[in-house]
Amino acid sequence: MRQDLQPFAEVFGHLVSDQSDRANRYRSRRLCPFNNKVPNCTKDKAKNPLGVCSVLHDGGAAITCPVRFREDWLITDDAASFFFPEDAKWSSLTEVRLNDANGKSAGNIDIVLVAYDDDGRVLDFGALEIQAVYISGNVRDPFEYYMADPEGRAEMDWSVQPNYPRPDYLSSSRKRLAPQLLFKGGILHTWRKKSAVALNKSFFETLPQLTQTSKKVADIAWLIYDLQLATVDGQQRYKLTKLDEVYTEFTPALHSLTTPIPGAMDSFVQLLQCRLDEQLETPPNGHIIENPF
Repeated sequence: MRQDLQPFAEVFGHLVSDQSDRANRYRSRRLCPFNNKVPNCTKDKAKNPLGVCSVLHDGGAAITCPVRFREDWLITDDAASFFFPEDAKWSSLTEVRLNDANGKSAGNIDIVLVAYDDDGRVLDFGALEIQAVYISGNVRDPFEYYMADPEGRAEMDWSVQPNYPRPDYLSSSRKRLAPQLLFKGGILHTWRKKSAVALNKSFFETLPQLTQTSKKVADIAWLIYDLQLATVDGQQRYKLTKLDEVYTEFTPALHSLTTPIPGAMDSFVQLLQCRLDEQLETPPNGHIIENPF
């Protein structure tokens, strides 16, 4: 597995090596080109945002910011083709709160696609969740270092620094994807509504094997994207590109994501034996109390 010297692929929507007027403007103004709720990047801190869209990992770019998936709103078109008939009229709503039967929040749905009739009445809906990847290590320090001199540090060597930032796919699936599928997805499945999950190819490849089914009977569409380099207005940029769609039913997918693959029991027994041996061979920690008189 290759470790890049420079950890970042994109900062404020542009390659770290891009020194065009547009890239410099986006960096200096802290802007987001990917349809954030406001023109500026708001990741981590509104006043000093952590404008890292994607990081380099094993020869590719891994998306670390969910807003990055909103490029040209391709994900909504792809989700709508799973949720609704081809001729449906639909719109999208972002950050929609979902409550359980007790009125307690099960979380916000990233994007709800709503199909409506000629009078604007809701006919159907589906939920689209966006799954960026968590990062282990320190992102803020190399980001601040790069931003202090974007031109001179575009090819900086951060590989020798402690806590080099890397995608943490295991935490991303266990701490975010699985709970979201369990709680929000569980409610939607009870309502017999479909869900779609947009995620990076590199993230999807780390998931357990999912039992696939046909689009017609599927409850979930896994929309798999990658960032691919393209030349736009004479400058190289990453473009969000859909690579594949995988269809699953809800219950088998949930079972695959929440059931760990057991290791060999012999290894655990050996660990127990070592711990037991240590305990039995260590003399009791008795202290002699000196006569105070």
